[in-house]
Amino acid sequence: MNDTIDMRRIPHHIAIIMDGNRRWAKRNNKNKMLGHREGMLRIREIVEECVKLGVKSLTVYAFSTENWGREKDEVGYLMNLLIEFSKTMIKPLDEAGVKVNIFGDISELPERSRTSVLKAIERTSNNEKLNFNIALNYGSKTEIARAVRNIARDAKECKLEIDDINEDLIGSYLYSKDQEDPDMIIRTSGEQRLSNFLLYQAAYSEFYFTDVLWPDFTADELNKAIIEYQNRNRRYGKE
Repeated sequence: MNDTIDMRRIPHHIAIIMDGNRRWAKRNNKNKMLGHREGMLRIREIVEECVKLGVKSLTVYAFSTENWGREKDEVGYLMNLLIEFSKTMIKPLDEAGVKVNIFGDISELPERSRTSVLKAIERTSNNEKLNFNIALNYGSKTEIARAVRNIARDAKECKLEIDDINEDLIGSYLYSKDQEDPDMIIRTSGEQRLSNFLLYQAAYSEFYFTDVLWPDFTADELNKAIIEYQNRNRRYGKE
């Protein structure tokens, strides 16, 4: 068993379900909003570590379609964090060569939050070091339904034939088009489920679950996850 990272076998795409902000706040006797803010601050360290390691894509689950059901003040705070994220973190990420992409429907976001997100996308659009995909107002079932509707529409308009529909074509209609599927999906805080995250893309992903709460998930914790990934044998059903 290797206990150091093999730089020749870095996963191309890492996806993270960032869970545990509210539990972190409770454990540290802080307001739950501060837990979310600590979680946001953690993102920069993980993104920069991925750039350092040569990861090509990093996808983080920031806000699900189900999260709208949380308390109004909490949702409002999360929307304002998007604005703060754009103001404070996009410049250093841009300078590091990070390209920001959004997986999800941002049309439902408050105007100021949506504008901040669009500015981040535009500013980093030519960067190539790392695809930083933020799953925002995202649900995998909704994503798949959207893909099916668009495929049906294109077939109806004779832009493709029914027999053209295969796994690759479906993938080209997902938010993750032009990127490899996740090699590894990490979930923090001890929960062991996907929670409607990248269901189609996760077909052969390696799962890594850790009890560490997201605000405590440091670059060292990411390295532990990668070492665990490298010690596994990915057989893809062939053995």
